[in-house]
Amino acid sequence: MLAEREIPDEVADEVLDRFTEVGLINDAAFANAWVESRHRGRGLGKRALAQELRRRGVDDELARDALEELDPEQEEQTARELVRRKLRSMRSLDRQVAMRRLLGMLARKGYPAGLAMTIIKQELDTTHEEFPLLDPSGLEPD
Repeated sequence: MLAEREIPDEVADEVLDRFTEVGLINDAAFANAWVESRHRGRGLGKRALAQELRRRGVDDELARDALEELDPEQEEQTARELVRRKLRSMRSLDRQVAMRRLLGMLARKGYPAGLAMTIIKQELDTTHEEFPLLDPSGLEPD
């Protein structure tokens, strides 16, 4: 952006160095805040968060450090809450269709396939009585 405004490189470097010194530019703090905000607000998993940080120019090491701050139990709980919310609108679907859609949702949000499958199976089994999904015949299971 500074180059677009025809600011000489040496001046831009000096300004950016000064901003860093006084704490106005702190990539580590940005990465940590981004991970926290996007995980809580959008329910994104580590893979999606890593991609977002990379697109925003955050150094891989800083991104890794920020992602390590995300508690695996919190990530699992967030994925579980996403599945529970989505299941409420899937009552009329076949179990396999619901599973496929839930897997797609969690994959797009950056959750690993193994974790996603485990959570989905558990939630489908747990919520079966409350939200029975249709069997392939189109009838509710007994």
